[in-house]
Amino acid sequence: MMDWTDRHCRAFHRLLTRHTLLYTEMVTAPALVRGGARHLLDFSPDEHPVACQLGGADPGELAEAAAMVAEAGYDEVNLNVGCPSDRVRSGCFGAVLMETPDLVARCVSAMIAAQALPVTVKCRIGVDDQDPATVLPDFIARIADAGVTRIAIHARKAWLEGLSPKENREIPPLDYGLVHAMKARFPGLHISVNGGIASLDEAEAFLAAGLDGVMIGRAAYHDPYGVLAEADRRIFGADALPRSRAEVALAMRPHIARHLEAGGRLHGVTRHMLGLFAGQPGARAWRRVLSERAHREGAGLEVLDAALDAVTARAA
Repeated sequence: MMDWTDRHCRAFHRLLTRHTLLYTEMVTAPALVRGGARHLLDFSPDEHPVACQLGGADPGELAEAAAMVAEAGYDEVNLNVGCPSDRVRSGCFGAVLMETPDLVARCVSAMIAAQALPVTVKCRIGVDDQDPATVLPDFIARIADAGVTRIAIHARKAWLEGLSPKENREIPPLDYGLVHAMKARFPGLHISVNGGIASLDEAEAFLAAGLDGVMIGRAAYHDPYGVLAEADRRIFGADALPRSRAEVALAMRPHIARHLEAGGRLHGVTRHMLGLFAGQPGARAWRRVLSERAHREGAGLEVLDAALDAVTARAA
């Protein structure tokens, strides 16, 4: 979700759900420790609960970065051992770390020792020619021995040779059965499933079958209201009814206004809101107004208002 789940996206998603744990896009430990890019940790208190996702492969560097995450006030620090992007593979972190479970264990051990936040791991079921049924339980056992108690498993293998990052999200077959088997094998661990899950119905089915959590990425981004608006009621047992789509759009006005006053561009926020009316009358008009006008110099809240007017006109 690099370049997707930035602070503007998280502010928008938090208006849809108060209880769902949100994740940052991946922040690399070298950028924080060597590059001094502490601004990458900026977030609003309104985003809680929120986890910071780190990428890296050096235990000492990750320990320093984890301490920075804790100091910044996050609720969790997550080590990404699942991303197949060329950008992370060239830095010897992400999914390629599935090949070096001992190194991952040293990394998480150092992160745990450096600060008090829970350290979690997101991984794949394996990479390239690995046999997932063999390597995944060994990987989980090693990081559990190092102190990790919560793991999110993307139920696809990552092919680092031969597939693009986009293809790695779609082509390798999903093996949800293996994730369930890991929960049975490690009942004391909190295990979440990720990959190909597109609805709350599916999420509820995984939870009913004994998994502890469900991570939804792209489906929640492209149809945020459809996936997130009922999550508090259906998953967390909250009583409050969700805001309407229009109410969510209007509730984003203060955040957008602050962003514009700080010199930001409207498109930097509204690009994350294009799917708000997905599947509804007027959705195309909403997307068209925002796509055509939000990137223009000087575009302001009047563009958001025009997009809402276009939805209302098409829905009438």
